[in-house]
Amino acid sequence: MGEVTDYLAGLDGPDGAALRHVYAVALEVCPEAAEGRSYGMPALLVHGKGYASAMRAKDHLSVFPFSGRVLGALSDRLEDFDWAKGTLRFTAAHPVPDEVLRAIFAARAAEIEGTLKARGKGI
Repeated sequence: MGEVTDYLAGLDGPDGAALRHVYAVALEVCPEAAEGRSYGMPALLVHGKGYASAMRAKDHLSVFPFSGRVLGALSDRLEDFDWAKGTLRFTAAHPVPDEVLRAIFAARAAEIEGTLKARGKGI
C-alpha cells in the first residue's frame, strides 16, 4: 500500500468518504500520479513533484495543490470556501464541487508540466 492509501484506511465516516472522493478526482485528472509524501503529508506526486493532498483537521478538511498560484487563479470559483494560497478548506457536509476540484488538479498538473518543460525535461 502507499502513503495515501494508508492514510485513507484510517479514516471512516463522511470525512473519510469525502477525502477518498477528492483523491479519486485527482487521479481521474492525472491517472499517472503516484502515491508518496510531500511537505510531510501523504500526497499524490507527478514526476516526483507534489500534485495533490487532502487531509482531515480537527474542524475541517483541506485540499493542498502544492502551489501558491493555483487557488488564486481560481478565486472566483472558491467564493463559498475558506482558502489561502496553499490550501482550500471544506467539510464533508459542504464539499468542493467536482468541476472545481478538476480545475484545481488540471491547473496543478499543467504547472508541473510547464516547470519540467522549462527545465528541458519534458513530459
